[in-house]
Amino acid sequence: MAAMRFNGWAKLALRAMMVGAGGTLAAGIAAFFGLYLYFTWRLDPAIDLAALNRSPSITFTDEEGHVIASRGPAFGTYLPLDQIPAYLKGAFLSAEDRRFYAHWGIDPKGLARAMMANWSRGQMVQGGSTITQQLARSLFLSNERSLERKLEEMFIAFWLEWHFSKDKLLETYLNRIYLGGGAYGVDAAARRYFGVTARETTLAQAVMLAAMTRAPARFAPTSDLEGARTRAALVLDGMVLEGMLTQGEAFAARAVPAGPGSDIAHASFNYFADAASDALTALNLPVSQGDLVVRTTLNRDLQRTAQEILTQTLTERGDEKSAGQGAIVVMDKEGAVRALIGGRDYLDSPFNRATQARRQPGSAFKAFVYLAAFERGLDPYTIRYDEPVDIGGWRPQNFSNGYSGPVTLDEAFAKSINTVAAQLGEEVGQHNVVATAQRLGITSALEGNRSIALGTSEVTLIDLTQAYAPLAAGGMRVQAHMILDVRKSDGTVLYAYEPPPAERIVATRVVNEMNFLMADVVRHGTGKGAALGGRDVGGKTGTTQEHRDAWFIGYTADYVAGVWIGNDDNAPMDKVVGGQMPAQIFAKVMTAAHEGMPLAALPGSNSYDAPVAADYGRERWGDPYAETQREDGPMPYDYPPPRREEDLGDAIIDFLFGD
Repeated sequence: MAAMRFNGWAKLALRAMMVGAGGTLAAGIAAFFGLYLYFTWRLDPAIDLAALNRSPSITFTDEEGHVIASRGPAFGTYLPLDQIPAYLKGAFLSAEDRRFYAHWGIDPKGLARAMMANWSRGQMVQGGSTITQQLARSLFLSNERSLERKLEEMFIAFWLEWHFSKDKLLETYLNRIYLGGGAYGVDAAARRYFGVTARETTLAQAVMLAAMTRAPARFAPTSDLEGARTRAALVLDGMVLEGMLTQGEAFAARAVPAGPGSDIAHASFNYFADAASDALTALNLPVSQGDLVVRTTLNRDLQRTAQEILTQTLTERGDEKSAGQGAIVVMDKEGAVRALIGGRDYLDSPFNRATQARRQPGSAFKAFVYLAAFERGLDPYTIRYDEPVDIGGWRPQNFSNGYSGPVTLDEAFAKSINTVAAQLGEEVGQHNVVATAQRLGITSALEGNRSIALGTSEVTLIDLTQAYAPLAAGGMRVQAHMILDVRKSDGTVLYAYEPPPAERIVATRVVNEMNFLMADVVRHGTGKGAALGGRDVGGKTGTTQEHRDAWFIGYTADYVAGVWIGNDDNAPMDKVVGGQMPAQIFAKVMTAAHEGMPLAALPGSNSYDAPVAADYGRERWGDPYAETQREDGPMPYDYPPPRREEDLGDAIIDFLFGD
């Protein structure tokens, strides 16, 4: 009887437990679905995962379409899963989620295995989150660390697994994962670190990308190459363990480990890209919701070479000469900027000294003074006096602190005589000097004071280089530009550069006269260091007070280039002048720019013949003693200038007093 009563109570208890368990299970299921709905009710199964929460990016390419830099998040080309190499997919599956095709969003077994692997290795070698969880986090959630956010991540992972195929999830993951350096997705990362597309990656490169997922900034090959290779070897071990690779394939990948591509690692491209970004903003294009591809005028080889020349020069001679920085601009005679170097090392200082720094140009500004004078009737053989002058209390001094007496303007320009330039500035009027400089391309604000003839108003290097370009272009207006076209990711053209209408801003006669002066600076003046062998070249040196700035701006019939050397804090250098380091850098860079190009004459640079025969009625430039006069009045000589081969002083004495 007692046993029967016990059995009855036992059955009753068991029934109660079953009911309770059923109720608990029901409550658990209800809670699960309640949380599932709570976290996912706003999600749309028709959503485009590839475009979700994707910030627009700007990709800059060179003139041939090679990527040089990105601004904003870089996503590269979206690749369908079947276009991604199998070993690249396998590397990420091995490193991040070996049971991806077996679980349903979360993987308790994988989590336990990752914890054991990390503990045994003494470092983070595997993650506990599945690929689906990582995708949920990157597409829908913030980086907040909390229990609620972790629950939300888990339930969104369930939702993703329910509504999308495994292949679609893996495809989206590989195209969206952040791998450092602003690169999102394997294609952007392959371009960023190796200079190849994801389709072109080797096995060694693939495992290195997969090894970066946990700490891209730390394990990127550009940050810690040895650390990146060590991590990549661990991924290879995992792929062999999972049967994705043979031991031989893994051995071959270890034998030739990946390293950063030389083009992508060349940080100087960023100087150009920063300036191009500013130019893009200035275009004021309609706001685009998609990515932009900006094709620029950059010549990658010339950019690399110019950066190497500047950096090497400053490394070898900068300390000795107390010269810490420099900048270079190279453009063709149509104004397309082919190279732009904003400093000796972008990683140390991204400040762009070619476009942002405003410095006094010194004697490099005299070109506009002489050009204004030639437009008012003077010419290279006009005589002016190099002597002490007092202009309203201003007493300009020559670099040599001496005086040469009567000199031709050609000689005064070649020797960069300050007293003559100051007198010419007074003669033509400072406002006319300012107007001439602005007409040729100076956009900086200029102060029309007496000292402007000696280059005391600050300008940028790119401005000054642009303003010399019309002389290389035969007197036509030149507009510096860096952008060829701007397209949306679907190929829609938003902007295409169109050259401005042809406009002559300097008369042919004056261009030829200026080219002769500029060529003489290099032939036997202050710019001898800028000579390019048998190629016609003209230019002008510039040095400011206490050697705080040193410039050389020059050109051939094909290219125009400007070089500046100085210090960011405006500290004096040790007697660095424009005819030294700047002119020598100019010569090296321009030699590289003209490699393989035929020689081309610079109009007027070698001869006085044609321009004057037409304009002045003389038989030839070489006979300044001809008694003809200009059609518009007397020749502007105080007396006929001496032939160049004669001593200036003897020629004047002979002219005044006879034999």
